Amino acid sequence: MAQCSASPVPIQKVDKFSLMQCPKNNLEQKQMEGIPYASVVGSLMYAQTCTRPDINFAVGMFGRYQKNPGLDQWKAAKKVLRYLQGTKEHMLTYRRSNHLEAIGYSDSDFAGCVDTRKSTFGYLYLLAGGAISWKSAK
Repeated sequence: MAQCSASPVPIQKVDKFSLMQCPKNNLEQKQMEGIPYASVVGSLMYAQTCTRPDINFAVGMFGRYQKNPGLDQWKAAKKVLRYLQGTKEHMLTYRRSNHLEAIGYSDSDFAGCVDTRKSTFGYLYLLAGGAISWKSAK
């Protein structure tokens, strides 16, 4: 994926995932066997945990389908890799300041999970202009 075209965003609002997209028979499961979905999601999780809060929501969505991922989830995971390739110069930065102020943001979708109708929430805390804590969960 070193020469891939960049994606402008990691995930879009129209990207919806459900259990209906997961493999339903042996043929579909065999098709997914050679795909390193779990490895890619693990690598994305490492990047998200350490330095990339911008992919937090997408990685959380991918983790929900670790047991039985489908091609739609795999294509979306590759899209996040393309996003990271195009934004590899992005980094967490902190500004020197005599006045440190913590700023927090939070948001939630409303019953965004197609399967359970549960909401996903997220938060981000900034200090000195850089992210210090973030989370996205169902």
